Amino acid sequence: MRRQLRSRRAPNFPHGYRYRLDDQDEVNQNYLADEEEEAEEDVRVMGVPNFEEEVNEEEQKEEEEGQGQPTGNTWWQKLQLMNEYLWDPEQRMSLARTGQSWRVMIRPFAHSLNFNFNVSEPDTWQHYVISLNGFLQGYNDSLQEEMNIDCPPGQYFIQDGDEDEDKKACQFKRSFLKNCSGLEDPTFGYSTGQPCILLKMNRIVGFRPELGDPVKVSCKVQRGDENDIRSINYYPESASFDLRYYPYYGKLTHVNYTSPLVAMHFTDVVKNQAVPVQCQLKGKSIINDVINDSFVGRVIFTLNIET
Repeated sequence: MRRQLRSRRAPNFPHGYRYRLDDQDEVNQNYLADEEEEAEEDVRVMGVPNFEEEVNEEEQKEEEEGQGQPTGNTWWQKLQLMNEYLWDPEQRMSLARTGQSWRVMIRPFAHSLNFNFNVSEPDTWQHYVISLNGFLQGYNDSLQEEMNIDCPPGQYFIQDGDEDEDKKACQFKRSFLKNCSGLEDPTFGYSTGQPCILLKMNRIVGFRPELGDPVKVSCKVQRGDENDIRSINYYPESASFDLRYYPYYGKLTHVNYTSPLVAMHFTDVVKNQAVPVQCQLKGKSIINDVINDSFVGRVIFTLNIET
């Protein structure tokens, strides 16, 4: 009987809870992104359809059959498909699959994505430490060594065989996060006003980053004085998701797969004021500038560190 890593499920939203994708102050989308991942992480890489051509061909076919115009079912199917893709109205073409594709989530949990705490008052930051410790349980070195294998970095981990055959998974150890692992500093930097925040990208079945060009994470001040953030350390130091964790084969067969993380250690941030931060995914074909969805390829949050 195979043993599986415990799922890190986020709490359910209350019945009737409503949210808006374009207003991060309305809901903490950390949990929203995680819920989407738990519901179905198996977003698949596939060709982007040309919706205009498909609709025109459908109309022509139906006219030839004497129906005059497309049926309601036809239009509904097209609408459902288009909801899964980014549409460029100027070029009149679909750019890429979105929705869950390039979404990211961060930990620790922070209400409305505002990290507010006072360095000298542990009660204001202890819940961040608890959140991070809970999240990283599945990354403990002993568990990763027991369940997963040590893969060589910098290359894909391609596994042949039957589609329904169990796949092996590469280790991502908690210790890879160094100063943001909670092992060297059990407070993850919050006790010194140098907080750690972890970022994870949603899993995409079959996705392979460009060979030799892994997806990277880059953070900066979203608006205001760029010098409000003077120093950020990333772990792993490459600030990237190594190629060894790709491709992902899906949760039914890749049972012990552990999503790679990038830790951002904000070692020198201006104190006693709110600093808006934007962290983006960088890489070929990565979309990170969708105006009405701040969780596609990026996340925006606020640091307010009081002393």
